[in-house]
Amino acid sequence: MSGPELEFHRPDGPWRAPAGAGPGVEECLLAEDPESGRRTALVRWTPGTDTSAAGVARHEVWEEVYLVEGAMHDLTLDRTFTAGMYACRPPGMPHGPWTSPDGVTMLVITYP
Repeated sequence: MSGPELEFHRPDGPWRAPAGAGPGVEECLLAEDPESGRRTALVRWTPGTDTSAAGVARHEVWEEVYLVEGAMHDLTLDRTFTAGMYACRPPGMPHGPWTSPDGVTMLVITYP
């Protein structure tokens, strides 16, 4: 698997709304390998973000998520997840929808 060669640095890329994202969601792409489909991004939700309109999410890729700061509440599970928590979701695993009253920043890694 190839990818960019990046030594330690402070990410300074632009924050943009990912394709298909709802209001309040944006990401800063850290690394991407178009050949393999692997992506690493910081994703942040502004305070008050609510993904209910999108319903339960399912992806065709693996998704690993580490909550860097803030918290998010899973409306299906009725559980709140906070900074320092980690999830690893295989393709097709249902999750969400979510709310984040105070906002959240997460590290998200996806791959086939």
